[in-house]
Amino acid sequence: MISFNNQTIAFTLKNKLKLKQWIKLITEKEKHTVGTINYVFCNDDELLEINLKHLKHNTLTDIITFDYTEGNVIHSDLFISIDRVKENATKFKVTFEEELHRVLIHGILHLCGYKDKSKFDAELMRKKENWALKIKSQFDI
Repeated sequence: MISFNNQTIAFTLKNKLKLKQWIKLITEKEKHTVGTINYVFCNDDELLEINLKHLKHNTLTDIITFDYTEGNVIHSDLFISIDRVKENATKFKVTFEEELHRVLIHGILHLCGYKDKSKFDAELMRKKENWALKIKSQFDI
């Protein structure tokens, strides 16, 4: 089950059903199964508070992924700052939706075992994101 929720912000996600189908397909292509995946949309302040409380990081970020995966069955809470996504879309000169979709799948790729701390891992993560975004086009999102 994949769900999309708001913390305290007013945000409406478009194409929820197609996004769920896309996320499920990418998860399956990565040899995992969707268990319970909860996306929670929030603002910078809320995500910073989560970052400080759980990770002891005093930095803004676009996504924090809590991994409860059991074997190859993905269970997770993924918190996404809509403020960061908007700012990064402007910074990277892409649409808000494109940046949001990249962040949605970035979290899934982490849950499938991909990392992004080293240069090599970050390059591989970016390639996997781009691959997943190309597949997304078949869902007409």
